[in-house]
Amino acid sequence: MGMWIAIAIVLFVLGSMMALKPSGIDQRLDKLRMTARRLQLNPKLVACPDWVRGRDNEYGRGMMGQYGVVFDNMQLPQTRYQVIEGEWRPNTENNVTANSTVLKSPLAKSTAIKANFNLDKIPLALPATIEPFVKALSIKANSIVIYWDDIAYVRPITNPSYKAAAIEADLLVLKTQLEQWALQVQKLPSKDINSTILANTSS
Repeated sequence: MGMWIAIAIVLFVLGSMMALKPSGIDQRLDKLRMTARRLQLNPKLVACPDWVRGRDNEYGRGMMGQYGVVFDNMQLPQTRYQVIEGEWRPNTENNVTANSTVLKSPLAKSTAIKANFNLDKIPLALPATIEPFVKALSIKANSIVIYWDDIAYVRPITNPSYKAAAIEADLLVLKTQLEQWALQVQKLPSKDINSTILANTSS
């Protein structure tokens, strides 16, 4: 009888340990975010903003990844973009357009933001493993932030071509594009673009 009790206790302990072990997807996601943190992409899991279409394509629903770059020597205009057919389009849900018309999403609570068309119809040009999951872009002060479903990047069902070895390369492309978009929003001269990128990477 004592032996069966001992076996039951061992099985209970093993079951508890297995339940505490992160799933394969959780481990992949942790690796993705740790790599992003090392590359200074400042990854965060945030509630979907009220102006972004989240879960089930509904505004402000669910959680999503927020990755971004902070610049020490830039002042960016405050603006927002949505992804439409693989291109950036100025977000008109909360933007003030040239004729001051304000269109708001059903859940919008934030104040109106001036539209910026410098990235209008610019392709995302991101890795095929990232681009389908990108939702929006937010720019303000000295930072540029991308909202995307980063967990879809590590799920076998949504990204069957996932490779752990490709994470850093994919994120480096994302970081480079964020830097380029920030500069395009300002429309800096070429010499200033190059010097700003060098200054930001060296810091």
